[in-house]
Amino acid sequence: MQGVLTGFAVIAVVIGVGYVLGLRGHLGPQGREVLTKLAFHVASPALLFTTLATADLSVVFSARLLVTALSTLAVAGAFVAVGVVRGWGVGRTTIGALCSGYVNSGNLGIPIAVYVLGDASLVAPVLLFQLVLVTPVAVTILDLSRGGGGGTLWRRLLTPLRNPIALGSLAGVAVAASGFEVPDAVMDPITLIGNMSVPAVLLAFGIGLCGSTMPLRGVERRPVLLAVALKAVGQPAVAWALASGVFGLRGPQLLDVVVTSALPAAQNLYTYASTYGVGERLARDAILVSTVVSVPVLVGVATVLG
Repeated sequence: MQGVLTGFAVIAVVIGVGYVLGLRGHLGPQGREVLTKLAFHVASPALLFTTLATADLSVVFSARLLVTALSTLAVAGAFVAVGVVRGWGVGRTTIGALCSGYVNSGNLGIPIAVYVLGDASLVAPVLLFQLVLVTPVAVTILDLSRGGGGGTLWRRLLTPLRNPIALGSLAGVAVAASGFEVPDAVMDPITLIGNMSVPAVLLAFGIGLCGSTMPLRGVERRPVLLAVALKAVGQPAVAWALASGVFGLRGPQLLDVVVTSALPAAQNLYTYASTYGVGERLARDAILVSTVVSVPVLVGVATVLG
């Protein structure tokens, strides 16, 4: 299980560096905010563009993608249903739904795909699904929920085009679909900027842990527990049921979709929560707890299905 342990070790070290930076105050009182804004407005859009601009969009039309999409919708829908009943609000419920089904397919999914599944490209379907569809839809809902899409209907429909995350994703898909090859003189600096995204997100997350209370306490305890249960147990269980019972996947293909579904909530969800000022504690705790819980889950899945 070297892949699982390696992926988690890398993330833990960078978050730990962020925690030390926050503890010592090296980046000042606005350090986390600056890193969050850098990731959301500059680095993450660049990373999404470079990732999607060179992606093979044919993976969209695969059984793996259908399993990923349906399992994500199932757990996210479950959280939304509870959120509506409990009156958690649109923004907070959106963040919780993301924490329930948006997996860490990038900085954790890729190394695990390499070491456990033997092929980094196997994480591509979930990565593309999240970048092309889930992210633009989620940030649009967050924009509209805080009044960012106010005004005419036309202005509301154009909300995704004013969001840097959605814009980077859509631009990357457009380039990939057109077959246009971006010149190195343009792509190289964008790639360099995009490489800041994951470190910035992890460092900001580590700084956010400094001085914070222990997880699973306070008013966010129930939403966090629900999100973690859906993410760590619900999503891989639904993925397994769909993959084996509906789509007839067996062997390595079944292992692929269940492992990717069992990945923890992605760190960039904390960036979205911080940027929109909603559900920050929920996102932080859900990411942290789901990351810890996913270690034995991933080991168990790889052992049983591998």
